[in-house]
Amino acid sequence: MTAPLISYYGDDFTGSTDVMEALASNGVATVLFLGVPSSEMRGRFKECQAIGIAGTSRSETPEWMQSHLTPAFEWLKSLGASICHYKVCSTFDSSPKIGNIGKAIEIGRGVFDQSTVPVIVGAPQLKRYTAFGNLFAAYQGRTFRIDRHPVMSRHPVTPMHEADLVRHLAMQTEVPVALADSTVITAPDADDRIDELVATDAGILMIDVNSADTQLAAGRQMLRVTGKVGTFVAGSSGVEYAIVRALQEQGELKAGAGFADVGAVDRLAVVSGSVSPTTERQIRTALEQGFDAVAVDPLALATSQGTQAVQAAVAAGREKLRNGRSVIVHTALGPSSDVGKALQDVPDARHRLSRALGTILRQLVEAEGLKRAVIAGGDTSSHALTELRVEALTTLLPLPQTPGSPLCVAHGTYVPTDGLQIALKGGQIGTDGYFAQIRNGRRS
Repeated sequence: MTAPLISYYGDDFTGSTDVMEALASNGVATVLFLGVPSSEMRGRFKECQAIGIAGTSRSETPEWMQSHLTPAFEWLKSLGASICHYKVCSTFDSSPKIGNIGKAIEIGRGVFDQSTVPVIVGAPQLKRYTAFGNLFAAYQGRTFRIDRHPVMSRHPVTPMHEADLVRHLAMQTEVPVALADSTVITAPDADDRIDELVATDAGILMIDVNSADTQLAAGRQMLRVTGKVGTFVAGSSGVEYAIVRALQEQGELKAGAGFADVGAVDRLAVVSGSVSPTTERQIRTALEQGFDAVAVDPLALATSQGTQAVQAAVAAGREKLRNGRSVIVHTALGPSSDVGKALQDVPDARHRLSRALGTILRQLVEAEGLKRAVIAGGDTSSHALTELRVEALTTLLPLPQTPGSPLCVAHGTYVPTDGLQIALKGGQIGTDGYFAQIRNGRRS
């Protein structure tokens, strides 16, 4: 098979579809596998120019990363792509113990035998910006430094208390980090100045992106630097947005492909494990737009009562669906209903909770013959989707108003979910009317 242009590993499933959308929207045919695929499944998508693996490392320990990321990176390296990307969330939330980005970069450096790893986090398309190494993100029409962000500074697992990403990474790895800020990458002698940074034995090269101009400059530098030091890079989907812009400038990529509306379905099922106020508003808005809700106790799903709680949620959801209503099965309505502290006392609670939500969704799809579904919550999506026995995803409908959470098509050998249309939505992502937009199958 022809070597792809880009290969990548996403540290959660919503972030993985974010990359797929960024590439597909720009005319790069992309497939996202939910693990290293069989040769038969890989063969279904041999024409794709980009190949990804959706992972769960954002919610895992460094020890887990060492044993799981190593073989994943080795398989991706075997594809021979021009760029191999370790994809992280655009809010960069992580800690030394959970979702350690520094550890992932260390593993990648070893597998690819690479001295320097370029990193891009800023993505103006997602309203994420890095300026002099500090990360800013938008929320409700305002832009906040990430350590003052109303959501991410209070994330239940990995709250961001440091906006300087060089300092943030320094708490996760001993690999030296250098910063190529916007004044460096846009300077007339940018190439020489970047080369000087690389020559200082910086193991990680952080590159600012806070505008269209700096994004193009960052894309040029990432292509140039990887041509010298190796193909492994890290960062948000800002990596793809920057590289695509640079390749388009060079004439190596054409303008993006068009996607038509796919139309409405009569019923839609959503499962949500998000405690974000963004998701809370989306649920409340959906209830005003023809959805019904089924509230489920997260502690019940995460403990020995899980089987009974799943059965009760499925029965309640089926009743709503049989009445012709779309349904949202949720474990929280915003931060005020967060039971994170109680979950900490239950072994493997968050993973068990997410898998239970996935089981609920699969049973609703199977029993009611649903054609479309949504999973809300970044960590939730990573573990819930595996319960649907899906093996790969492709982009069906990008959403310009909500970049990073497209409607996808599921592929696999399990008949009830092969061909299922599904969207994976991060907790803080999306407009208030997101669920109805997915139900209606419209780009706007």
